[in-house]
Amino acid sequence: MLRLLLLCGALGCGAEQAAPLAFTMLQLTRVYRGNSMFRGNASLNGQLSHLLDEHNVTQVLPLEPPGAWARRQNEVMGYLTTFRHLVQFFHKERPTKFTQHLRCHLGCRLFPDGTAQSFYEVTLNRTAFLSFHVPNATWERRWPGELPVAAFAQEQLTKYSETTQDLQYFLNTTCVSILQAQSARTGEVRGRSRAPLVLGLILGSLALLGMALGIFLCTGGS
Repeated sequence: MLRLLLLCGALGCGAEQAAPLAFTMLQLTRVYRGNSMFRGNASLNGQLSHLLDEHNVTQVLPLEPPGAWARRQNEVMGYLTTFRHLVQFFHKERPTKFTQHLRCHLGCRLFPDGTAQSFYEVTLNRTAFLSFHVPNATWERRWPGELPVAAFAQEQLTKYSETTQDLQYFLNTTCVSILQAQSARTGEVRGRSRAPLVLGLILGSLALLGMALGIFLCTGGS
């Protein structure tokens, strides 16, 4: 019995496995008749850290000083404004009467043994659309069957460093370093390797930009 108890202790019998730390972001975009509506949030280890609501991006947790956060906030608004103007332009060229729903879900997890896992998934109208293969910095189509807009969006997103190498760096390095800092209880995120948390939202906007090009130019809203 003693040997059994010692073996159980060594193997962790009856103990719950520690949950990984996580930093995740969710961005939702609704496109209808040339109008764009944005919703989203970011969470650090289950606690809301950022909130995106239409034209406003707010930092719920004080992870960046006011001056730095103001600059990041302006950057996000700039990307969202560009996206909105492009949608309006495409709508004038090829009017659409139906609604498109785009969903970007990205982030990373840090496990107790020090290993990490990152992801970026995109759905279109509640169907898996694209995913980002982080190790190779490549986009993969997830849509069931052939869809010209999926191939077009994949091609567009592969063209730019912002949606390949930069996104890979954010997910593999920046995102993970945020969790490592949280795990070490350093209190603040410092250093260039821990770039602004809002970068993920910016990259999400760029991804949506590429998909908007595909949806409106490739399909003409059909």
